[in-house]
Amino acid sequence: MTDQTSEKSPDGEEFLHFELQSEVFALEATMVREILDVIAATPVPGTPALVHEVINFRGKIIPLADLRLAFDMEASPATIDSRIVVIETAIDGEEHWLGFRADKVLEVAAIAPSSCEEPPMVGMRWNRNHVRCLARRGEGVIVIPDLPAIFEPTLRSVAPGMAAAA
Repeated sequence: MTDQTSEKSPDGEEFLHFELQSEVFALEATMVREILDVIAATPVPGTPALVHEVINFRGKIIPLADLRLAFDMEASPATIDSRIVVIETAIDGEEHWLGFRADKVLEVAAIAPSSCEEPPMVGMRWNRNHVRCLARRGEGVIVIPDLPAIFEPTLRSVAPGMAAAA
């Protein structure tokens, strides 16, 4: 899945579907640079919990985020199904590479814009600002996170050297 490009299908844009604690999330497939087996991460003292580790990805040090924390989930150890998803995304007007650990990578599949809705004002257990939209999927939903809303406050609060590495 290296340097994957995605085109809009008749059913919508292609998204990588993955799980965090049995909840299904999705990110645009065009953001995904690679999916890795879990590799060793190095803790970075003094950084926010959301990005408190870094990994060596093809000779480049990139932050390893724990998206569970953005959604008020408990941290959990990696399993045989866990993967690190390396993405490239624009945050605060700059391109950044980062990785995050998914409990399981499910598939790349289209999500039709007509299936998406804004998160409800009440009744959500997650920070509503961290959810760009919810997509209907059968009887359930797929959470499409708002990565800039999740990471911009963290990048503003870290030391300049760490932000440059991000």
